[in-house]
This record gives sequence, structure tokens and C-alpha cells, in this order.
Amino acid sequence: MYICEDNAQIRAELESYLKNQILIENYDMRLTLSTRHPEDIIAAIRKTPGRGIYFLDVELNGESMDGFALGQKIRKHDTRGFIIYVTAYKELAFETFRYHLEALDYITKENPEKMYAGMSRCLHIITDRMCKDSSKHRPYFTVKIMDVVKHIPLDEILFFETSGRSHRIVLHADRDRIDFIGSMQELEKTLGECFIRVHRAYLINTTRISELDLKHREIIMDNDARCLFSRNMKERVMKYIS
Repeated sequence: MYICEDNAQIRAELESYLKNQILIENYDMRLTLSTRHPEDIIAAIRKTPGRGIYFLDVELNGESMDGFALGQKIRKHDTRGFIIYVTAYKELAFETFRYHLEALDYITKENPEKMYAGMSRCLHIITDRMCKDSSKHRPYFTVKIMDVVKHIPLDEILFFETSGRSHRIVLHADRDRIDFIGSMQELEKTLGECFIRVHRAYLINTTRISELDLKHREIIMDNDARCLFSRNMKERVMKYIS
């Protein structure tokens, strides 16, 4: 989730409200970046591509682009992301159609109560759409942490690693690092054939292998993390590289 708002006070209020909603509703979301600079948003989504949620102001005083130009740049990197405009200028709502931004909503700031209600409605819509999309198109791994249930698409998972604590496993994904109770044996049984146990401490997603370091018996993943592999797994791992 991203916020781009030039007014520091309003930006802080949006941050507080969205964080509270995520906590209260147990949404599988997090606030990744809140800034006044549109370039920061573009740099962040280039670094961590994926389907994002963007709360954007239209008028960004003193910046290199306005919210509509930022929306266009976001669309080049995230064609399926959710763009929501939160602005004081209700008369500019039609501009979202002229720019072909496919914005989810255009919310005005003139009434704070209605503004927050609109933001809440957007979060509900997004959650519903994401759940439907996940169930229809992308297999995912589900894990429960306290009272929060998280759904992580399998193609975003890099590897699982045994924790230093008994019966604990650490999931490493593009956007998450989650410590949970589980066992490697059970994960091997439930995950697809793309995941293989290369070491007693590592279960990796073979589609996310970047390269091998044969000298140190390490697998280098897409995020540059290194996972050890056992001697007897060398030939099998080599097949995925070739």
C-alpha cells in the first residue's frame, strides 16, 4: 500500500487511519511507503513489483508531476494495481477517465467522515477482489499468525527456512518475512512439485533460483539470499538451472 500526499498533516492522518483499518479488519495488507514525492513511489514499485494499492493526491505542490501523471507512470509498472484518488478537487474527477487510469475511486477531502468511509469501502472492495482473483488464478500458501490469516501467492515465495527456535519456520517472500509454527515435512507434502527440500534447513521454490555457487554449495535466489544445499542434492538442483 502506498500514499502520495504533499500535505504532511493530511498524510499523517491517512497513514494513521489506514494502519488502524488494517489492524482492526485483519487485512492482509501493509503500508509500504508514505511520501510527498511521486518519484519515491515509482522507485519503490520498480524495486518490488507487484499488485499494489495507491492512495494519491491530485495536486502535488512543488513536485515534478501531479497525481494523474503519477497514476500513468504507476500503470506502466502495475497494470492491475488499485489507484484511489483522495483530493480536495472534486471537479477533476472526470480527468481520471481522460487519462485512462481506471481508478477504483475518487474521494474528496471536504468531509472527513465521508472521506474515511470511502477509503474503508475501497479496502473492502479490494479485499474481495483479491480473494476472488487468488482463488481463480493463483495458488497461494495460507498461514495464520495470531488472529491474522495471510495468503501469500506461491510464485512470490522464495524459500522456507528452519528457525533457531523449535518447531518454527521462516517464510521468505517478495513482500513478506513470516515466522510461524510448522514443520518442513508437512510443507513438503502440501506444497507443489516446484518446491524441493535441498537441505534439512531449506525448502526452496525452484522457479525462483537465480544461480548456483558450487564451491560453497549455495543456491542464490532472486532476492540474492543464499540457501545451502546438501551434497546429494547437487545433481537435482543442477537440472533446474539447466
